[in-house]
Amino acid sequence: MSGLANIVVIVAVVALVIVRQIRPRRVKDGRSLWILPAVLLYLALREHGIVDAHHQAVSVGLLAGELLIGVGMGVVWAFTSRIWRDQDGVVWTKGTKATAAAWAGGIALRIGLAAVGAMMGVHQGEGATMLALAGTLLIRTGLVVWRARELEPVGFGATAAP
Repeated sequence: MSGLANIVVIVAVVALVIVRQIRPRRVKDGRSLWILPAVLLYLALREHGIVDAHHQAVSVGLLAGELLIGVGMGVVWAFTSRIWRDQDGVVWTKGTKATAAAWAGGIALRIGLAAVGAMMGVHQGEGATMLALAGTLLIRTGLVVWRARELEPVGFGATAAP
C-alpha cells in the first residue's frame, strides 16, 4: 500500500475507535473484536520500511518506543474506560475524560517520537504506527474483556467497575 493509503487507514481507524468510545458499547467476547487489530498487524508487517536500513539501531529504538507507547496507551485506555453491567446482565463500556486524555497524551508522544526520528534523519514508515495501533487495540480489548469477566453478576453486589 502507498504511504497516503496507509495514512488514510491510520486516521480512519483512530477516528473510528475514538467515535466508538464516546458512546456506550456492549462488551463482546467474540472473534470480531480481534479483526481490526489483526488487519492492522497484517498491513504493518507487510510494509518494508518499518526499520530504516541506513539507521538500523536508532530506527529499532524508535520502533521500540512506538510499541511501548502503544502498549501503555492500551493499558491506560482499558483501565480508564468505565465498565458496568446493566440490569439485564449485559456488560457495557464507555470511555471517560481520562480515556480522552490518554489518547491525547499518546498521540502527542507519538508525534514527539516521530519528530525526534525526523531530526535524526531516520525514515519511519507508517508500518510502525500501524503496528503500535494494533498493539494498543489488542491490549485494550484483552483487558476490557478481562475486566468485564471480573464483574459480579447482577444481584450479587456492585454493578460497575471503578
